Amino acid sequence: MSLQYLPSVKPSAIALGLAFNHGIELAILSPLFGQTYQRAKSANTKEEFIKSKEAAGAAAAWGTSFVGAGLQSYGVAALINATGTLSYKGAAYLGGLIFAATAAPGFLAQVFTEKRPLDTVGASVVAKLFETVGLSLVLTWWGTRSNPFN
Repeated sequence: MSLQYLPSVKPSAIALGLAFNHGIELAILSPLFGQTYQRAKSANTKEEFIKSKEAAGAAAAWGTSFVGAGLQSYGVAALINATGTLSYKGAAYLGGLIFAATAAPGFLAQVFTEKRPLDTVGASVVAKLFETVGLSLVLTWWGTRSNPFN
């Protein structure tokens, strides 16, 4: 498949969506980074910390979060363009559909099959709602079309 078939999206919309989603991901991952920071402070030298497993894990988590946020931003913006969504109501519906298709089944499994605590699952649900519905609303507010006359 050639790249020419991918829908065009305004680059600033991807950047804004990446910053929005990455900020949410960092808020979720902050306990990991907090523990990593404490270990870095207790390490004798910078070189000792850089070689540690904690540093590698934190770097991997940050990198995958960054790439995932960028891809998700492009995907949601492309869907907004492809569906012709112009209103906030339509963007909220689109984000809700994305949430229902990607995250809801996993959360239901966590509650009913894995029997995870509701407060843990609830925090994940709120974060995922921001990443789907919130992202679609932010991108609609910003605008996603590189050429609004198309």
